[in-house]
Amino acid sequence: MAILPLNLYTAAQVRELDRRTIEEFGISGAMLMERAGKASLEQLRKHWPQAQRLVIICGVGNNGGDGYVLARLARKAEMYVSIYQLGDNSKLSTDAQAARQMLLDSGMEILPFQPQVLRAADVVIDAIFGTGLSRGVTGQWADAIEAINTCGQPVFAMDIPSGLHADTGNILGIAIKAQVTATFGGLKQGMFTHLGPDYCGEIAFDSLSIPPEAYHGVTPSARRITLEDHITKLPSRAKAGHKGDYGHVVIIGGERGMPGAARMAGEAAYRVGAGLVSIATREKHASLLNLARPELMCYGVESAEELKPLLNRATTLVIGPGLGQDLWGQTMLAEALNHSHPLVVDADALNLLASQPRQHNRWIITPHPGEASRLLNINIEEIQADRFAAVQALQQRYSGVAVLKGNGSLVCSTNHPLGLCTAGNPGMASGGMGDVLSGTIAGLLAQGLTLNNAAHLGVTIHAMAGDRAAREGGERGLLASDLMEHLRQLANLQQIGP
Repeated sequence: MAILPLNLYTAAQVRELDRRTIEEFGISGAMLMERAGKASLEQLRKHWPQAQRLVIICGVGNNGGDGYVLARLARKAEMYVSIYQLGDNSKLSTDAQAARQMLLDSGMEILPFQPQVLRAADVVIDAIFGTGLSRGVTGQWADAIEAINTCGQPVFAMDIPSGLHADTGNILGIAIKAQVTATFGGLKQGMFTHLGPDYCGEIAFDSLSIPPEAYHGVTPSARRITLEDHITKLPSRAKAGHKGDYGHVVIIGGERGMPGAARMAGEAAYRVGAGLVSIATREKHASLLNLARPELMCYGVESAEELKPLLNRATTLVIGPGLGQDLWGQTMLAEALNHSHPLVVDADALNLLASQPRQHNRWIITPHPGEASRLLNINIEEIQADRFAAVQALQQRYSGVAVLKGNGSLVCSTNHPLGLCTAGNPGMASGGMGDVLSGTIAGLLAQGLTLNNAAHLGVTIHAMAGDRAAREGGERGLLASDLMEHLRQLANLQQIGP
């Protein structure tokens, strides 16, 4: 098994990859099945080295054929293997039928599935459905998955947990909840966003020795974002550099009672390297916001005329953190949109934008699913039902770059691969995290990164900072302000100086 690759694919693309491998490169479906079984056995030994008793549940597709191969190889390795069939075996594909026959010829028995057999397993192996499943799971299939999930034994999924939609990360009624998933050929995009990570557990990958040329004809649907891919885009700092070389970020927000959001966005911009950060906020907050962070320049702004001089000195804007949706917030947003600066739009600015949609080529919008539902005028369930389609719809409607936050945050911009962030943790589900992200992205924009690069790097630095903070003190109780020092460290993971 190799390190996880960066490219992600839909189920249809993986099927196309299989077709090319078989028809154009002469590697049979039976051989791919054999390799999948061998790779799975290696992962079982790696994760459960003491396991001796395997219970394998097979469906009637090629995923079931993978399970038959695993059963035969595990038995040859002197493990105790029980194998059970779900569905009518007369409906097996040709390759799966051949794998089943080889298993029977080896003297092994295939029995109808009964839930009580799970109690005897050291590990339960899911080989029920493959990546092509798109209908809801019902009947005996749903009963079997429920029994597996509640049996109390470790669960290993072959290729994808049965019942998980390979393209969206949604659950098709019910799905296997695996501790480990070994996936083959190409990574399926749904495994990495929404509910996918919770159901896949640890993901291992094996290419099945598919020739690299086979991938050339299949354009990935998305690409995992890594720090290494984007940190080198951040310009090095010359010894003669000064604060004016690294941009002036202006944060617009902090309606009455909500000053903290703008404060956190401002510090985040500084922590990733912005030269200057100013906050345009309500008059009553201006003298308070920089008490704990005196580097922030805070201005009381009550009208568009008072905002204009500050915008004229800015290189990058953030609008939305604590902005509110009343007349003051509306006035600030309207004035900000009159300028040509790169702009990060978040929080209440997004809610105002939803009521009067417009396009802008110089902004990055950063909605969570609730804000995205308002921007697209659909419900949250529809957003989460296909996050990939949702982020593309956001970008098409509003232009610029769209970031759809959540588990497996997505970044979409024109003429660039869709980006998916696999860092981050549930502890980041707390107030202020989005404000820190908006400031992080703006601080990178201020240093000269393009909209696309700033969004990708900002999302991954922010998520990784959350992971580092969680490792220090745990996920529960994690605060947005806990990310600040980690943002600084991550932004410096490059060679400094000429």
